[in-house]
Amino acid sequence: MSFVGTHEYLAPEIIRGDGHGSAVDWWTFGIFLYELLHGKTPFKGNGNRETLFNVVGQPLKFPEGSAVSFAAKDLIRGLLVKDPQKRLGEIPKPVDLTFFKQSCKSSSYANEKAVSDSDRSSGPYLDFEFF
Repeated sequence: MSFVGTHEYLAPEIIRGDGHGSAVDWWTFGIFLYELLHGKTPFKGNGNRETLFNVVGQPLKFPEGSAVSFAAKDLIRGLLVKDPQKRLGEIPKPVDLTFFKQSCKSSSYANEKAVSDSDRSSGPYLDFEFF
């Protein structure tokens, strides 16, 4: 198997050959943030082979005495979860919003009845007569 690109940014599922989806983009974003804040990538090895091993097999660690905020570290931890289904940003299943849409339509219809013509907007533009 061969790779094109920076080994340090490859997501574990790509390295394992498991296939991938949009979760790899969130992984790459996490690596980018880590490098931006620490000046190096989190799984860098002495060579490509060691780097790939680290990405798949080593836990995420932050440098001792890092001045990076807890919130930033927490974001990076969420983005660099090894399981793509549990990674921050990944939506596991589509959500059925049918009930919500019907509920919104019925409530907006009721609100439209209560609004008079003078209260309605003249369109997507600002009404300069108001000022």
